[in-house]
Amino acid sequence: MTDSKKKPRFRERLTEYGAEEMELHELIAIILNTGLRGKSTIEELSKQLLKSYGINQIKDIKDVEQLQKDFGLPNAKACQLVACFELGRRLFKEVPPGAISRTITSPEDVYEFVKDMRELRKEKLRGLYLNARNHVIYKEDISIGTQTANLVSVSDILRPAIEYAAVGVIIVHNHPSGDPDPSDEDIEITKKVVEATKLFDITLLDHVIVGKDGFRSLNEMGLM
Repeated sequence: MTDSKKKPRFRERLTEYGAEEMELHELIAIILNTGLRGKSTIEELSKQLLKSYGINQIKDIKDVEQLQKDFGLPNAKACQLVACFELGRRLFKEVPPGAISRTITSPEDVYEFVKDMRELRKEKLRGLYLNARNHVIYKEDISIGTQTANLVSVSDILRPAIEYAAVGVIIVHNHPSGDPDPSDEDIEITKKVVEATKLFDITLLDHVIVGKDGFRSLNEMGLM
């Protein structure tokens, strides 16, 4: 007869109660589960991993061979752990606080998000990288120029978009002069970025120029 009060296995508990209700060592045990025999052995190994590395350091595991040596893990299991933690690091690397919940639907939203650029004394180019729901998943200051010019590399703009699997990009830069009207160079680089993003199935959604008391959207101006 089956004991109806028997504690559910880790994957069953994850399915029934959700990941938020699982302890950290239980989540690690789920990663290790396939290919290792004995629930108690898996749970003990998971706890040992946590004890050895600590809660704050375990996310930084990178050495497959060290895992194999220290814990007797098969290569496949060690690789699986390292890959999981690396995925976590990449997904949340350098994400600005609150940026995941920031939704951009208009040039006004962009301006509110980057108003700190109004008072900059040098020209700065910033990239905002969005997912399919128009949430900012990453932002990066791409380059800083002089008071009158900014050296722009299209590849530097595209690199974070590819790395973070963004579907949309908004580039923003400030004019230290205070006048947000686009220059001929601004229009030219915008068109280059538009063409380059097409090669990667990414869309340049806008190029916003920030001045002292306002902004210009090249998309709204029909200059893209």
